[in-house]
Amino acid sequence: MSENPLINIGELSKPATVLIEKISDAVGGIFEPYQIKRVAKAEAEAKVIEAKAEIEVTELQRRAFRRFLKEEERKQRNIEEITKKALPQLSEAAQPDKVEEDWIANFFDKSHLISDDEMQTLWSRVLAGEANSPGTYSKRTINFLSSLDKSDADLFTRLCGFGWKLYEEEIIPLIYNLEEEIYSDNGMKFEVLTHLESIGLITFSSIGGLSQTELPEKINANYFGKTVELFLPQNEKTLAIGKVLLTKVGQELAPISGGLQIKGFFEYMCEKWASHGFIKKEELPEDNQPTVKIE
Repeated sequence: MSENPLINIGELSKPATVLIEKISDAVGGIFEPYQIKRVAKAEAEAKVIEAKAEIEVTELQRRAFRRFLKEEERKQRNIEEITKKALPQLSEAAQPDKVEEDWIANFFDKSHLISDDEMQTLWSRVLAGEANSPGTYSKRTINFLSSLDKSDADLFTRLCGFGWKLYEEEIIPLIYNLEEEIYSDNGMKFEVLTHLESIGLITFSSIGGLSQTELPEKINANYFGKTVELFLPQNEKTLAIGKVLLTKVGQELAPISGGLQIKGFFEYMCEKWASHGFIKKEELPEDNQPTVKIE
C-alpha cells in the first residue's frame, strides 16, 4: 500500500487524475510516497558524502541538512494537503488539462508554505476553481493571496457576507450607513474597510456613496440564493450601491471567500429598496417576505 495519504489513483475521477498529473509535471513528486523526489535524491547524496572519507562533513553541515529535510517535508505536506482538499471540489466538466503549467508552478511556489487549515482550504478553492474553469484566477491574484494574512482573510470573508449579485456575476457588498446595527453588529467598521482598501481588496468611498447608472429597468437582485426583482424608474435607471466596490482581485476571491449570509440582511435591503419604490411587497417571493415599510 502506498504511504502517500493523498490519493488512491484507481479511485479518482478522470479530472482529478489529470490534475494530479499536471501538478506532478509542474512541481514534481506528487505521486511519490510522501517524500518528494528531490528529498530522496538529497538523502542519497548525503550517504555518498558520508561514504567519502576525503570529505569531512561538519556538525554544522549535518544540522543544515536535517533542517533542509524538515523544510522540504513540511512543504510537501502542504502541497499534498491543498491538493487533497481541492479534489472533491472538481466538477465532472473540469478541464485541468488546460491549466497552464506555469500557473500551477507559480501556485505551489506561493502556497507551499501555507500550513494553516483554513488558509489551505482557501487555496484549495482557488486550485479547484482554476481546474474547473481555466483562466478564472490571474497570477496577480495568486501572488496577492500569498501575502494575505489569516486575519485579513477573515475580515474579507465577513465583508462578503454583505455581497449581492445585482447583474451578471459581479458581487457588490452593499455597505451603506456603518452606524446601523446590521453593520456594526456584524463587524463592519470604518477601520475594517480602510484596511481592506489599503491591501487592495476593495475601493472604499468613505465620503458620499457609489451608484450604478444606465441599468436596465428590471434587475434580479440575488443574495445567497434569495432573489427579489427591482424595478427602476424609466427616467432614472440609477441604483445607489453604498460605499464599497471590490477590486479585480477582490472579485476573483469573493466567490471562494467562505462568506455567509447575514441574518436579517435580505430583509434589511428589501425594506430599503421598498422605501425608495424599487420593489413592492406583493412582488416578493412568498418564502422571502420581509416586513416592508414604505414611507
